[in-house]
Amino acid sequence: MSDHQPLSRKQMAARVAQDIAEGWYCNLGIGIPTLIADYIPEGREVVLHSENGILGMGPAPAADKVDPWLINAGKQHVTLLPGGSFFHHADSFAMIRGGHIDLCVLGAFEVAENGDLANWATSAADAAPAVGGAMDLAVGAKRIWVVTEHTTKDGQPKLVNRCSYPLTALGAVSRIYTNLAVIDVTGNGFLVREMVPGLSFEELQDKTGTLLHLEESIDG
Repeated sequence: MSDHQPLSRKQMAARVAQDIAEGWYCNLGIGIPTLIADYIPEGREVVLHSENGILGMGPAPAADKVDPWLINAGKQHVTLLPGGSFFHHADSFAMIRGGHIDLCVLGAFEVAENGDLANWATSAADAAPAVGGAMDLAVGAKRIWVVTEHTTKDGQPKLVNRCSYPLTALGAVSRIYTNLAVIDVTGNGFLVREMVPGLSFEELQDKTGTLLHLEESIDG
């Protein structure tokens, strides 16, 4: 067994933030994705969008700077950067459906090797109220990245051959960031781009529910 340290939720968010390009309009889903707002590299302009009608969100507010009227789609308090704006819910979804969002980062219960995404319900017992904006985002945004733990709390793989949970979208995901690795979804399945230090490819494969492929430049 190798000696490796999985990334924390904040470290996962920071890792995703490093790859978001200058000038992109980006929607952040509920959960780990919302933390990304705190880690956008200084000096890089990334315009954060929330489907309840905000463009130009900043990092989370300090405890003494909370505006009770300013929340994201996950009902968390946010800040607004200079030049930010508010607008109607319908206008926000017109941006999504019109293909104006460069990137959406979502959480997931499962991602299949062909890019299928299951991120809104695991079973009838969960009684999730609705899929929310995820379906619109998964088909409307120009690219979908997922950030999630590599396995469930009881060690079951989240990266699988085919999803067993209700699907949010078909073939939508292009990249996955986990607490163990960065993995691209390709025509040949999951391609491992990066692993946490000390983790072997064999150990990563053991924690994955389908075949992984290793980029030649990676040294496990």
